[in-house]
Amino acid sequence: MDVSIAIDCMGGDHGPSVTVPAACAFLSRDPVAHVTLVGDPAAIEPLIERVAPAVRERMRVQPATQVVGMDEPPANALRGKKDSSMRVAINLVKSGEAQAAVSAGNTGALMAISRFVLKTLPGIDRPAIATVLPSLRGHSYVLDLGANVDCSAEHLLQFGIMGAMLVSAVEHKDRPSVGLLNIGEEEIKGNDVVKQAAELLRGSGLNFYGNVEGDDIYKGTTDVVVCDGFVGNVALKTSEGLAQMLATFLREEFKRNFMTKLMALVAMPALAHFKRRVDHRQYNGAVLLGLRGVVVKSHGSADAFAFEQAIARTAEAAGNRLIERIGERMAVREEVA
Repeated sequence: MDVSIAIDCMGGDHGPSVTVPAACAFLSRDPVAHVTLVGDPAAIEPLIERVAPAVRERMRVQPATQVVGMDEPPANALRGKKDSSMRVAINLVKSGEAQAAVSAGNTGALMAISRFVLKTLPGIDRPAIATVLPSLRGHSYVLDLGANVDCSAEHLLQFGIMGAMLVSAVEHKDRPSVGLLNIGEEEIKGNDVVKQAAELLRGSGLNFYGNVEGDDIYKGTTDVVVCDGFVGNVALKTSEGLAQMLATFLREEFKRNFMTKLMALVAMPALAHFKRRVDHRQYNGAVLLGLRGVVVKSHGSADAFAFEQAIARTAEAAGNRLIERIGERMAVREEVA
């Protein structure tokens, strides 16, 4: 895909040792994409010295002298680090030198800097964080995952529009289904904000399914699941904790005695296939929706494979006019209103 992506090479738990090899792997599988590696040249250039010429000619290094710490307050990063690798990468999106940016750095700082530099699209009050989760039918997109703890019904409607446009762009679906996360499917259930949001979504022209419950996320009932950031973050962390617990229990049971170890050997092919299906690394890359540019947040502890998936997700969103789709949809809504 012919896109240009700015990569914050210094962000995340591992920095250039992960981000640069991931960028090289991405360019190897995408023969027309370009990347700008943002960060300390002394740390980046040794890692690309032996890269194949066909890949090397589609990357350049953009120096940045500062790094935003993973636990640094967003206000400090915003005001005090104007030459950080994160800030420079986002500046490249604003100037048009890159179509999108991706970072594994501090989430709060990335959201604050992106919102300050790029601003929100017309009609969008607040950006939201959207990610993809595995389901029985493939995967579902969920937003918001923590950017907005308190939301109004109007905010949830905007999340629904942005989520639908995201799925249209990256999954190529004309009318993706949208569900509203609630404590029951019935229209009478939920608090006032959720009930009001359901009414707005029904009249929005989106393919609104109605209320969905927590287990519908993993059933794949709808393409998009909308909720406020408080609920979304709790649901995500609960899911991660449950998955870790089940994996630990499984390992303990297979190691219990000689017979269980033998059974583990027999079951190894099925276990390996199961592991690939639920491998969270292939879903890495949460999109910051609602901004005047594509920005993707990778998990901070991502390895090279996971960060490569985040870069690919960034390219998919930028190459399929995500920002324009959201802007056009919001413009139509403004005209109707």
